Amino acid sequence: MDFTALRRHPDVEGPGLEASDAADRLILDEARAAVGALAPGELVVIDDAFGALALGAVDLGAREVRVHQDPITGERALAENAARLGLAHEVRSEPLAPALVAGARLVLLRLPRSLDRLDEIAELVARHADPAVEIVAGGRLKHMSIAMNEVLGRAFARVDVSLARQKSRVLRASGARAELRPAGGGADAPSNAAPVRWPRRERHDELGLVVVAHGGVFAGTKVDIGTRFLLGHLAEAVPDAASAVDLACGSGVIATKLALSRPGIRVTASDRSAAAAASARLTALANGVAERVTVERADGLELLADASEPLVLLNPPFHSDAALSTGIAGHLFAEAARVLAPGGELWCVWNSHLRYRPLLDRLVGPTRQIARNAKFTVTASRRAERSTERSAERAGA
Repeated sequence: MDFTALRRHPDVEGPGLEASDAADRLILDEARAAVGALAPGELVVIDDAFGALALGAVDLGAREVRVHQDPITGERALAENAARLGLAHEVRSEPLAPALVAGARLVLLRLPRSLDRLDEIAELVARHADPAVEIVAGGRLKHMSIAMNEVLGRAFARVDVSLARQKSRVLRASGARAELRPAGGGADAPSNAAPVRWPRRERHDELGLVVVAHGGVFAGTKVDIGTRFLLGHLAEAVPDAASAVDLACGSGVIATKLALSRPGIRVTASDRSAAAAASARLTALANGVAERVTVERADGLELLADASEPLVLLNPPFHSDAALSTGIAGHLFAEAARVLAPGGELWCVWNSHLRYRPLLDRLVGPTRQIARNAKFTVTASRRAERSTERSAERAGA
């Protein structure tokens, strides 16, 4: 397959940013013989970045490939690449759920950085795929660890390790553990399998909050210290707002806590991650506010109208995959600015060393410091009146 034909769009593109890498090629080479022996529908691909694994497998002869990618941008990149290559009919995106892997005999997996994410995927495959299923999982050596073998070993009896090639390596897992699968009985029979480990939940009495999280979601069932710092000032954030947005919501802690503390407010929680969106829904449900918290899996705030919200809350991520990046924050700040109503405010917590205030001033509007401690800063950025902006534009013309 010509991997140079693949694009990352709608994710970030630019010099040095490729849609595939050596780990994708090694996974496909290691799985070549197995892919050729599959019947249609027996291959599943999980956490493919931009479609290289799924479309590469189709090039090797796979048909009716089921795919799950956590970020919505990756899912869209696969769809665009498949359409451009005339292969859209051979790949189908699905949620990370039992139906995704039902009957699968081979799973191709890009190893996630999160061991919790790997644990959830391995358990799902071992429980619900064909008993003879094999996982061929690969990644870059700098992001792999011996602990990954141990995690796969919880769900599979055998884990083999390939030789390294071009700073990449593959793990092969087989022999789904019998204790994870119900023995005998029909679909309605009581399950005697080991309890399902995911998603997990934890109660935080000091916050009056239950957090539910799937594997790989930032902070898991914990509440990270940046979010805690922002929560301590939540009451001050546009107290008369009838609605609000939790942007890059993660497990939904901010959205849920806001709904709990303001009984009349309606909150939209948005994240590009499927695992985060699913976790946020469960967190809202566990705290009895699901009817007032709407969770969307989306790229930024693409589903919300311009100038529609009085309050946006944000604890921005500062990494994309393995790379540290402030570009993600800039994108989210711009999205918040677009959605904020005139006079609306973006309340944001950020690592103080990142010095986001000039960027917030430029992209959103006048920014004031609400609080600061040894590590974090909370700011409020007020969206300028649109009429004032238009007057200024005309004055400068």
